[in-house]
Amino acid sequence: MAELEKAVFAGGCFWCMVKPFDSQPGIHSVVSGYTGGHVENPTYRMVTSGTTGHTEAVEITYDPEIMPYRELVQIYWKQTDPTDAGGQFADRGDSYRPVIFYNSQEQKEAAEQSKKELQESGKFKDPIVTTIEEAKPFYPAEEYHQDFYKKESAHYKRYSIGSGRAGFLSKHWNEDPAEN
Repeated sequence: MAELEKAVFAGGCFWCMVKPFDSQPGIHSVVSGYTGGHVENPTYRMVTSGTTGHTEAVEITYDPEIMPYRELVQIYWKQTDPTDAGGQFADRGDSYRPVIFYNSQEQKEAAEQSKKELQESGKFKDPIVTTIEEAKPFYPAEEYHQDFYKKESAHYKRYSIGSGRAGFLSKHWNEDPAEN
């Protein structure tokens, strides 16, 4: 087995960023949390106040021999609106901004290449504004946020549809809303 690596992605509400990665081969864990800010050990309340500089994100521990980083980035794009820098769907503000946080030069290059390819594909008429930033300390969110789609499946499904995420993914990525 290869040495496990970590990938960190922010794409709006972290509840909706766990399920798409959780069942993929080579994924060992997907943890909801906070990163990118200037406060140690922030809480959900602190992050959503907009004063910590953190964004909601997921930290994925994976086996790169089974699930290459580039494939993780492709899954990531299909969970987001990469043209919206002000948040994602109904969730607005910096704590919901879309970011790919890289942990190595190889991750940075793969993310930048993938972003360039998406921009050049013409899939979106607006520019791809998702930022690619060096990873900062990652702080796991409170336990009730972990695996939310499993613990509170009805609430999760209502949120995914009500926020506009499921409809957007269906329209732009041909993703089945029932899967999100």
